[in-house]
Amino acid sequence: MAHLALPRWRGRRTAPAARPQRRDEASSTAVATAESADAAPRARLSRASGAGGAGAANAAVGAAVLLLPDGEPESTRRPSALAYSATQPLGRALARAGRQEGLAVHTVQYRVRGWNGERADLAADAAWAVEEVVRRYGDVPVCLAGHGMGGRAALRAAGHPAVTSVLALAPWLPDDALGLEPHEPVRQLTGRRVMIVHGTTDAWSDPEMSYRLAGRAKKTNGDTCRFEVHSDGHALRQHHDEVVALSMDFVLGALCGRGFSRPVADAFAAPPPLGLRMPLAAGFARALRHS
Repeated sequence: MAHLALPRWRGRRTAPAARPQRRDEASSTAVATAESADAAPRARLSRASGAGGAGAANAAVGAAVLLLPDGEPESTRRPSALAYSATQPLGRALARAGRQEGLAVHTVQYRVRGWNGERADLAADAAWAVEEVVRRYGDVPVCLAGHGMGGRAALRAAGHPAVTSVLALAPWLPDDALGLEPHEPVRQLTGRRVMIVHGTTDAWSDPEMSYRLAGRAKKTNGDTCRFEVHSDGHALRQHHDEVVALSMDFVLGALCGRGFSRPVADAFAAPPPLGLRMPLAAGFARALRHS
């Protein structure tokens, strides 16, 4: 295809003088700027399941679970719909099982999908979500339950006074041995019940990192335990039913005053390393249903 030759300008072209902006134009510009600021992404809560949700308008909320989806170390992209969907089976199970106790379940919809270094965007969104739960429901106990990078956000945001328990599934944690980042803090976990669950063949989130963090947390917070899911990866799909049953046992025991199953009670009571390398037995879900 032939290209058209553009004429060359001879000499320097003088820009026309700027026309003074009228008052109505300045007002329109200010409105447009405000609208652009308002268009910045904001964290949100999904519609509640269980108490406080559709069909349960008159049910008083007595406790809340905030589900925190997986994310990425660095990204300003929109949150992943796939990661959001992965939290829903546990959310639905908790909403059904805890309806009598007034348990409300929300999923946090992040502003972006990345942790993003010192900004710790996902932890900031988790902290905002706890404040929003308190604003909506008052002084109710909150459990932060996260997967992957959401597990890190749950652990990091646990310092809010309303948070009484933390469930971290396959939490993504930095390698503290490399010295690239400071140790992940654990002081905020004091006074909370903490359960970490990790697959032994997780290729995305190193299980050794969560074991080290659990060991540091256990020194100042005896209510810390960790389960290992043998031969399971980051998504914890191979033993999905067992992981969901274990998670429900922990959350309902921590928030709703139900007794923990024997394996969970033993994990909390056992000294390290036993209580931090508890194997999740095959058939745990079936045994729990028949107990």
